[in-house]
Amino acid sequence: MVDNPIPGVQRPLRIRAESKRDPRTQFGGLPFRIVKTKNREQVEVLLVTSRDSRRWIIPKGWPVDGMTPAEAAVQEVWEEAGARGQGYDICIGLYSYRKWLGEDLSLPVIVAVFPVKVEELLDDYPEAAERKRKWMSLKKAASKVEEHDLRQLIETFSLDRLR
Repeated sequence: MVDNPIPGVQRPLRIRAESKRDPRTQFGGLPFRIVKTKNREQVEVLLVTSRDSRRWIIPKGWPVDGMTPAEAAVQEVWEEAGARGQGYDICIGLYSYRKWLGEDLSLPVIVAVFPVKVEELLDDYPEAAERKRKWMSLKKAASKVEEHDLRQLIETFSLDRLR
């Protein structure tokens, strides 16, 4: 059992990096909403484009001192997608990717993903000029992301996991 000095508050998740090439940790938010159609409710997720390659990704970023992983994920959803909402302290999965720092230099990164139920979408947000955003069905969003584990995480996302 891990000693947590503040009951009810999730301690930040960190993977210790002994060398510059060891894996790093990021926290990602999976922004979602529930859309009502004639016969049923459907979950959609909000993807954003990356700054450089313009590929579809989820908002993610580095740990922030004083924030739990879920809080950091909510912050990234705001900064990168302009979405505000309710974050959940439930890690729904992990995926990895390589963060390219130069033409020949990259770092392995492990991303812990936390769902964020979007309640408000704003046009004026920190990275609005740098990214596109788009609501997609789970199936379409999964087909747009490159990382296999992220694709699987999106395909299998269910509201039942949040209860």
